[in-house]
Amino acid sequence: MSAQGWLRICVAAALSGSPAAFAADLLFAREDLAGKTPVAITGNPAVADAKPGTGFAGRLLHLPEKSGLRIGGVWLADTNGLLSGGAQPGKWSWNSALIVGANLNAETLVGWKGASFGIQFLQFNGGPTNRQAGSVQGYNSLPEAPPLARSELFELWYRQALFEDRLVVRIGKQVPNMDFNNVSRPVATDDEALAIPAVTGLLYTPVFTQPTLLGTIGGYYNSVSGVCVSLAPTRNTYLRYGFYDGNLARGVQTGMTGPHFNGYYFNIWEAGMDWVIADKYPGNFGAGLWYQTGVLHGPNGITENGAGGFYLFGSQRVWSNEEDPLPADGGKTSEGKTTAGKNRLSIRQRSSISTFFQFGTNNSETRIMNQSFGLGVTGFGLVPQRPRDSLGAGMSWAWLNPNIFDRSSELMFQGHYQAHIAGSTFFSPAMTYIPTPGGGSNLGGAWAATFRLTVLF
Repeated sequence: MSAQGWLRICVAAALSGSPAAFAADLLFAREDLAGKTPVAITGNPAVADAKPGTGFAGRLLHLPEKSGLRIGGVWLADTNGLLSGGAQPGKWSWNSALIVGANLNAETLVGWKGASFGIQFLQFNGGPTNRQAGSVQGYNSLPEAPPLARSELFELWYRQALFEDRLVVRIGKQVPNMDFNNVSRPVATDDEALAIPAVTGLLYTPVFTQPTLLGTIGGYYNSVSGVCVSLAPTRNTYLRYGFYDGNLARGVQTGMTGPHFNGYYFNIWEAGMDWVIADKYPGNFGAGLWYQTGVLHGPNGITENGAGGFYLFGSQRVWSNEEDPLPADGGKTSEGKTTAGKNRLSIRQRSSISTFFQFGTNNSETRIMNQSFGLGVTGFGLVPQRPRDSLGAGMSWAWLNPNIFDRSSELMFQGHYQAHIAGSTFFSPAMTYIPTPGGGSNLGGAWAATFRLTVLF
């Protein structure tokens, strides 16, 4: 079938309103993981969900459901070895990020319809992992700008949903790249069995912060204060606008400070849609514009008054084995067949493959990167007897600002395997190859190994 034919199918599915219900606020589109084991997770859950973890911490404290209070979190720890090339071949580094958060459902507690509140604290301790490899894009998404040891109020916001969740407003300290230009975001559908739980488990930064926005959009671990307004005109489309403190663009570590009102503001608009093709292939697409205000400074006295850019991203499931997974505790399948719980995984297992792409460009003389393109593929449940494991590979290619770097571009490849250990604990080894590290024109191609442990609670 031609590309034009596929486009017609996708548009028709999106406008039909039947396959997937799109909440205006994608962060709350998925059911809470309370009491469940996630099928797959992103490489950095700190940039994926405003309700961190599974809520196990609250259940451990015996919080009653009628309290409306949920407590959860995530701990990520990894070891990285620069096997060859880069700026410091042979070096090793270690990173740890702990996020603990609470969400209060005011409707459950006091009957305040559609209102909720969230707060998160972050503790990070790490090393110069990306600098050792000479990586500008960041082959590891945990360490960002220094200081590499920090304690901060990561999020503090009030969220109000109106008109049956078709209009959502969130105001306060938040993480914009959870809402905007995040290709790793799970794809939700009405049928939970069709949902893509995490588009990719890659560990590198570009799948969480698109390279042309790096150092400009607030995110992990530099959250910012502002407001985000989300509108869902139909069941399968959304429009979103964000207005935030833009001082990250001038080097302020906004995650460690309060709001600033000094003329530096970050504005971003995004529109998107989702669909399901042939009742089993979900996908989504998003596009956005952004503009940063204020006088921005670069090397050698270069300045510019504001900067802006454009981006695209999308994902699509391309294969599924169409098999029904057996119930978590045995019992009957959707076809009415009974099976013993102990044999359920050896009899059948749902498997699928999804792809993603991303593109971005800006007109800036001072931003780190001016254009970038990325793509990847992820397989879920492909290994027999391992239904919650995933594996995948990705590529990110960024064109560097010639005012800052000697090299014209940085190309990066990464492959990973995400293994489910037990409960909500995952282990992800990854191998990264950077043939052209942007940190210096004389740097040789870098090979790096990463071993990450992720615990949701």
